[in-house]
Amino acid sequence: MKHRENGSMRHHGPARIEIKPIKAGMQAADLVDSYYNAYNAARLREICHLMARKILKKDVTVGVSLSGALTPAGFASLLVPMMEKGFIDYVISTGANLYHDLQYGLGFEFHRGSPFADDIELYRNRLIRIYDIIIDFDSLLESDKFLYTLIDQKEYQRKMASSELHHLLGRDVDRVERRTKRVGSSILGAAYRCDVPIYTSSPGDSTIGMNVAARALSGGRMEFDVSLDVNETCAIVHEAKQNGKSAAVMLGGGSPKNFLLQTEPQLQEILGLELAGHDYYVQITDARPDTGGLSGATPSEAVSWGKVDPDMLPDAIVCYSDTTLAFPLIASYVLTRCRPRPLKRLYRQRTKLVRELREIVAKRQRDGLRSIRGTISRKTEAETVRRRKPSKKRRRAL
Repeated sequence: MKHRENGSMRHHGPARIEIKPIKAGMQAADLVDSYYNAYNAARLREICHLMARKILKKDVTVGVSLSGALTPAGFASLLVPMMEKGFIDYVISTGANLYHDLQYGLGFEFHRGSPFADDIELYRNRLIRIYDIIIDFDSLLESDKFLYTLIDQKEYQRKMASSELHHLLGRDVDRVERRTKRVGSSILGAAYRCDVPIYTSSPGDSTIGMNVAARALSGGRMEFDVSLDVNETCAIVHEAKQNGKSAAVMLGGGSPKNFLLQTEPQLQEILGLELAGHDYYVQITDARPDTGGLSGATPSEAVSWGKVDPDMLPDAIVCYSDTTLAFPLIASYVLTRCRPRPLKRLYRQRTKLVRELREIVAKRQRDGLRSIRGTISRKTEAETVRRRKPSKKRRRAL
């Protein structure tokens, strides 16, 4: 019997798990490559490799969704450098994440606390708890005052996409950051500087939306154009698919995940365009798929909706983990291993992209209507001939 050195997978099988004593001072990227061997650690390593080898190529448009209380935990520290390196092209977020990001930009403080704090005592001391993060209630009031004052300005007094509102807010936050020498503390500010459009899938479900609603009670005319949000994100994905590939990177689940993924069914099912779904699918979630919720829905389920290209399913990876555990490693990995990409500056292009999508849809509808009319005309003509032609019984009678 021939000896099989290292088993039957010596040359062509998966990489062997090696025992290498860990060393002090290792970079996070080296740690992931060498020691994240199995289970969700392996899925995280696979996400890192997919990001570095495929997703962050120049021809891929990367959309990132944010759900869960990420910005209170300091996620601007991760997302701002990634925006500046061209690794994030557009964002879909809960409004709450953007509101707390705004607070960081304004210089308000968040503190580490305990999930076991006495909430009654916190309430008496005008402190608010987000699990184990503590913020001062008065900082909310000051942030609301800042928002309310901005929304009251003339340039805000109109209907607009959430991307435009967030761009205007980012401009004003950027001014504060520059004045206080705190540039880089806010995702909104960085998105403004990098022309990264940011959307909110549920604009009324946050303190930003609540301030807009409050201003409307006293005559304010600022209004969210939710249809334009849908059309802008669809136009971005359509452009991505025409000239390259599209990647959906989802931190958590919820409404932002759905809003990012629904771009493909909107283009295919509703608008009738021939596309094949997002090319790359990455998600970090702690939600289970067996409860039927969207947050835990798998990439293969997304294929059935047309959200993911079925041919690209091998490039769809889910890591079941807390985002605050997994994503700092992923961010560190790509910032270490990947070269910066040119900024796509999609905010500047969004109006043009929507106009082009509108023209494509209008042409298709005209062609489709012409085809339908032609079919109806042929059916009507055939029916007329049939009616004019005498039956056999009548011909015999004649």
